[in-house]
Amino acid sequence: MKVLMLNGSPHPSGVNDLALCEMEAVFKENGIETEIVQVGNVAVRGCMACGACTNLGKCVFDDIVNEIAPKFEKADGIIVSSPVYYASANATLIAVLDRLFYSTCFDKTMKVGASVVSCRRGGASATFDELNKYFTISGMPVVSSQYWNSIHGNNALEANQDEEGKQTMRTLARNMIFLMKSIALGKEAYGLPEKEVRKGTNFIR
Repeated sequence: MKVLMLNGSPHPSGVNDLALCEMEAVFKENGIETEIVQVGNVAVRGCMACGACTNLGKCVFDDIVNEIAPKFEKADGIIVSSPVYYASANATLIAVLDRLFYSTCFDKTMKVGASVVSCRRGGASATFDELNKYFTISGMPVVSSQYWNSIHGNNALEANQDEEGKQTMRTLARNMIFLMKSIALGKEAYGLPEKEVRKGTNFIR
């Protein structure tokens, strides 16, 4: 099984990296393949709603988003990690996620998603909710832990003292492994849930 991990921090060795590495160690202990992709320090523009991806099968801007897309498709689960900026996620990460989720046409149903947030003090729960919305609009089960998936510290040295935060990450990884394996067994036995033809309703008449 494979887990794709997106680090939305601009600092490759910061708090978010520490959190992801706590999880990565658990995944490796359990034979889960992982890949961490640094996206928070990359120059990425936001979606411009051109609709070209409908015909191209990929985003019209050929950058890291199109590089991540096949990794996302092959993964059984994805972890999205972000620092908190003004009680919100890193804008670069949001630009990546907007385009990644919109431009990819493969079925994301029952891929497992988890969001991880780091902050100095406040804004973690708002950012956590923001990131989870990418999963819940895509038919993806969201993984929980023993607490909201956050770790606290102004830098990696401070965050390394957050024993509860690090434990939350390890628990999250174990829960994610269980959920991915359970879904794999369910798909083998029963297949994916039946889908109706999608309907869209605009409330302008």
